[in-house]
Amino acid sequence: MIYLSSHRRYHNIYLTKLLYFSYLITYQLENQPDRLKEVAKVFLKLGFIGFGGPAVHIAMMEEEIVRKRQWMTHEHFLDLIGATNLIPGPNSTEMAIHCGQERAGWRGLLIAGACFILPAVFITGILAWAYQQYGTLPQVAPFIYGIKPAIIGVVVSLMITLGKKALKTIELGFIGIACALLALYGVNEIYLLFGAGLIGILIHLAKTKSASSNFILPLSFLVVGDLPATHPSQWKVFWIFLKVGSILYGSGYVLFAFLNTELVKTGMLSHQVLIDAIAVGQFTPGPVFSSATFIGWQMNGIRGAIAATIGIFLPSFLFVAFLNPLVRKLRSSKVMSVFLDTVNMASIALILAVCVEMGKSSITDWKTIVIAVLGFIFSFSFKKLNTAFVVLGGSALGYLLWLI
Repeated sequence: MIYLSSHRRYHNIYLTKLLYFSYLITYQLENQPDRLKEVAKVFLKLGFIGFGGPAVHIAMMEEEIVRKRQWMTHEHFLDLIGATNLIPGPNSTEMAIHCGQERAGWRGLLIAGACFILPAVFITGILAWAYQQYGTLPQVAPFIYGIKPAIIGVVVSLMITLGKKALKTIELGFIGIACALLALYGVNEIYLLFGAGLIGILIHLAKTKSASSNFILPLSFLVVGDLPATHPSQWKVFWIFLKVGSILYGSGYVLFAFLNTELVKTGMLSHQVLIDAIAVGQFTPGPVFSSATFIGWQMNGIRGAIAATIGIFLPSFLFVAFLNPLVRKLRSSKVMSVFLDTVNMASIALILAVCVEMGKSSITDWKTIVIAVLGFIFSFSFKKLNTAFVVLGGSALGYLLWLI
């Protein structure tokens, strides 16, 4: 009874802190220009409905920010995607932070990132508490059966739109195809991005017969030293996740590979808990990196959840704050503009490769094929239709077909 009472108290503290943080955001919005309110509204919405991973989140951002609100051009949105792929951390979260800074400066940066992350962290925290209390996760398979194929249809549709903007030359088309095939073959995405950028520069120099060149190094590899292997206090948890967030390239699956090495093999976490954390990341909205909240809670309760969440996301805010002012400067240089164009094409190819991988596990029978095709048709044919309705429609149709 004492154990349960203690955990209920921690749960109440967790809710209180989240509500207080929400109040602070609301207070800031009431005392800031309308742009901040707009940024908060958009990214809270995306944080609640953004099922399906980074590719889906970026597609939804393109719809909300470029198509509907026209905060920026398609070209600059693609530049931000390319720049985001060049730094470590969760791509969709960093895109949210980029877009917030573009719209409302450094306050927009903070508000966009917080509003995009907070819903996922809140939901994951509740699931982490329930998991710790009852040792199991709710049965959600009927509800997500139709979400994933519908999401794939949406992403393919929206990536076609971005791909048309990115495909400026025939050479870029061939580079994109090569990147997609190599990504499916398993080549590291960082090699593909920087390799594609270098090839683009070499083609440009060959065309212009220019001997000038610029060099870009990855904004990465801020390695934080390991702490002694002791009981995982909140500081230990914080440093582990800060290190991972500072050096991690790739998808959420790469995150779990890192955590397997850092936590499971060192005996701080069981393999079963890691598997369940993967499941939580798949069926909750928002960034998959919110799984860190779940894992941190299992390691050290509410303190571990807060430490893991801050650790995994903090580097993204710092990297974007440093990189964002450089994007337009890179675009103003002819050579660097070619580099960005090529990286943008490679980024689109990588996202489509992710869709293929998702399709292997999500489109498994005639029912999921129907849902995916309908998701593509509705998203491609009715461009003003909110993506959330397509996702919800896919979920409802999937639930009905599940019962057949």
